Amino acid sequence: MTGGPAPDSGRDAGELTELTGRRHARPDRSVRYGAHPSQVIDVYGDGPPRVVVLHGGFWREAYDRRHLSPFAAALVERGLCVALPEYRRSGGGGGWPETFDDVTAALAALPGTEPVVLAGHSAGGHLALWAASRGSERIGRTVAVAPVADLTRADELGLGNDAVAEFLGARRPTLLPRLDPLLLPTPPAPVTLLHGTDDSQVPLELSMNYQERHGAQLLRLPGVGHYAPVTPGTSGFATLALVLERVS
Repeated sequence: MTGGPAPDSGRDAGELTELTGRRHARPDRSVRYGAHPSQVIDVYGDGPPRVVVLHGGFWREAYDRRHLSPFAAALVERGLCVALPEYRRSGGGGGWPETFDDVTAALAALPGTEPVVLAGHSAGGHLALWAASRGSERIGRTVAVAPVADLTRADELGLGNDAVAEFLGARRPTLLPRLDPLLLPTPPAPVTLLHGTDDSQVPLELSMNYQERHGAQLLRLPGVGHYAPVTPGTSGFATLALVLERVS
């Protein structure tokens, strides 16, 4: 059965509670890139964004960018200007090609002209790796955190309560070769993957498969689950923030 939320358990459940218990951080400004309510980019900090973050939530309408607003605000405190785009999602007009069109349009609409670090968490990591494979001039480096980097394997495992099937629909067999980062060309810009060894939402196996296929850097986070890297104050966040500081 599709359409339901992905249940969290163990370490992931505790990490999710800690992440979602944070107060929403209001952006300094917002930029629209289309008429749909989801076609908006929140910007945290002054100046052009140096880091662009695509949120996760298994591509579902129930999960929006707000849960990563504390993460964006915490990066600003470390001197980074951050863009947090929204995009159309399953149940809200998303899927193929709408979600992918939105990612492309959001990158084109970013303030400034310099290359950015494109980061993505979970399903947002999948979208970041997909965008990176297309060779956009705006992407100077990609940092994918607990990404759905092997879409075909995620579909086989039924991750997120069959989230891939819900996202791609009946055309899934023909779309997977076009949308699976594992099967797409190696991005021309460098790629770094970060993945917790205790992640039960998106297994480390998916990032390992991507590393083997594309030669990306993979940083394993021992004892870390799915949500800690995007939760300020955790050791996983400290590692991720340091990586973003070094490459932005």
